[in-house]
Amino acid sequence: MTNARTLGLAVALLLSATTLAGAQQQTKAPTQQTKAPTQQQQQQAKAPTPLQTFESWATYTYNNAGAKVCYTATQPTDKQPAGVNRDPVFMFITNRPKEGVKHEVSVIAGYPYKEGSKTTVKIGDATFSMYTKDQGAWVDNAAEETRFITAMKGGSTMVITGTSRRGTVTTDTYSLKGISAALKRIDGECQ
Repeated sequence: MTNARTLGLAVALLLSATTLAGAQQQTKAPTQQTKAPTQQQQQQAKAPTPLQTFESWATYTYNNAGAKVCYTATQPTDKQPAGVNRDPVFMFITNRPKEGVKHEVSVIAGYPYKEGSKTTVKIGDATFSMYTKDQGAWVDNAAEETRFITAMKGGSTMVITGTSRRGTVTTDTYSLKGISAALKRIDGECQ
């Protein structure tokens, strides 16, 4: 994440991922309706402010329609199969205190996932499932996010396997160096 162009793309992807994640959460609750952000809300969102980088993880904050949002992001250290044409790939952990969201884990795969597919995440001996929608993936069971974060803090690498709409199986490896410090920073920034 040293390239400014890549960071800009990460920010754009996060904004779309955050909106989609919120929509996904709302569709799980039958009494709530998904609403697209108004033009005024979109204009009120400001460009993210970089906070600090911790090893492989960079931290940011931004304003989304008057609500402070903090997140940490990283990119894979290895993507397989090599040579597959993909958009940039990112993992995010987001805090949206106004919505009561802390440590929401999401992935941007760089391709549309196969419809109805799941991704598998391995951190040491722990395995997690993520549901997919378009290019994004989120922890299947929100109650598992705490265990997921704990595994990340105690691990050294994380491997995410997913299937594209075309049927290509991808395996992305992420470094977990710096994740504890990055989470501490976004937790302090977004309380």
